[in-house]
Amino acid sequence: MDNRLCGPFNVLRNYLPDELDNSAKYEFDKNEYLKKYCPNGDSDKKCETDLDKIKAGFLCLFEQIIVNNIDNLSKEEVKVFIIYIMIWLNYMLNLKKVNDTNNLNEFYIKYTEKNTDYEYCKTDGIDCDSALKNQLGYDNFTEIINERKDLLNIKFKDPSKVYDLFKLLCNMYYDVNGGDSNPENQLKIANQFFEKYKELNGYSDITEDSPYYQVLSTLSNDYNNIINECSNCQSSNFPSFLTYSRRSVIKNTLISIAFIFASVSIFLGIAYKYSLFGFRKRFQKQQLREKLKNIKKRMNH
Repeated sequence: MDNRLCGPFNVLRNYLPDELDNSAKYEFDKNEYLKKYCPNGDSDKKCETDLDKIKAGFLCLFEQIIVNNIDNLSKEEVKVFIIYIMIWLNYMLNLKKVNDTNNLNEFYIKYTEKNTDYEYCKTDGIDCDSALKNQLGYDNFTEIINERKDLLNIKFKDPSKVYDLFKLLCNMYYDVNGGDSNPENQLKIANQFFEKYKELNGYSDITEDSPYYQVLSTLSNDYNNIINECSNCQSSNFPSFLTYSRRSVIKNTLISIAFIFASVSIFLGIAYKYSLFGFRKRFQKQQLREKLKNIKKRMNH
């Protein structure tokens, strides 16, 4: 999880809110970048319904997160990023109570399966099919989505709780990697995430081969990755996940920081002098701010 994933979602919320009571709902048509994905007409495209806006947002996220980063994505990263886009889509369809679409599979059949926007790879009008083939082994983006069709039949018991976990992860990522790191806030977010995750993980019908398992596993893995990158999070107060492979359920428990300290030490390079580490962190934070500015600039023009 990084700014390539979280950045586009943060910008999109300014124009397509993920809450019912939000004045941003009036800003959608002011964004020319989003309007180009609207389905009604070719010369004067408009998104007249909530479903139109959700479809446009889905296409926008796919382009911003997958297409525009095609040269720097691994196949595994694409699979993970698709999961988060599906989490958002499932949540938004439930939030807006779209009447003609009851689940992700229906949405895919009606609006994605034969959509030509997924057939070719283009970034800023430049053909990137060769990069898609050489980098990831796909002939077109439809193949990527078809490979994750198992996610289309997933039925979250509460889509808002799954989406909340995703938002908490992005909030924690920015708090850890942003300019003003706040240990107290990081601990607060970590505890919120852990408690919400435990609630979702308590369902007894989760099996390792189910899409639900994949979603929860992705969330817990990204949480641990953020914690391991965080110099302020190496306290026993911060919860961490240990996942045991079982056929029936995922078993996650709090583990002592002592058991993960060795791997964290390797990851952070504690053997280096603090000054070198501090310089690298400041450089990364500066890069993060620049990337977020670039994303906002692309979506506002």
